[in-house]
Amino acid sequence: MKVLYYGGQKSGKSHLAEIKALNLAKDKKPYYIATYNSNYSDIEMKSRILRHQKKRANRFITIEESFDFIKYIKRDNTYLIDCISMWILNLLEKSEEELISYIDRLDKIDTDIVFVLNSVGEGIIPLTKESRKFVDLTGLIGQRLASISDEIYDVKLGIAHRLK
Repeated sequence: MKVLYYGGQKSGKSHLAEIKALNLAKDKKPYYIATYNSNYSDIEMKSRILRHQKKRANRFITIEESFDFIKYIKRDNTYLIDCISMWILNLLEKSEEELISYIDRLDKIDTDIVFVLNSVGEGIIPLTKESRKFVDLTGLIGQRLASISDEIYDVKLGIAHRLK
């Protein structure tokens, strides 16, 4: 099963995605694939990550992989990928086709994957070329994830509305 949680910053999507992954995993410990690239040297972001790590404690097996997380995904397990938006940012120099192809490869693996994706395309058009590319890719990758997902949840204020 593939599940997508989509919502704005601090909407509650990661928390709900964690609950879903734990439920899908049943008696097995799920994997938490953290895509943040710590090379950014952002102290505030590192603080956020520590809060996430403490919150999930030992309920998940954590894999930190900013670029090529598919190499860790095996059949018959449960994975939470948090978050696809950060993964896109890490690979911004890649083409749309390369990123879509990567998502298509995930679709072919018979395993449970819970995706987290930020909603970034509902505001104004960004001023910089790089920012526009990020927003565009997030929307396009989101569409592809939606097409391969069995369930999709739009999250606002900690409440998930099932779209599919």
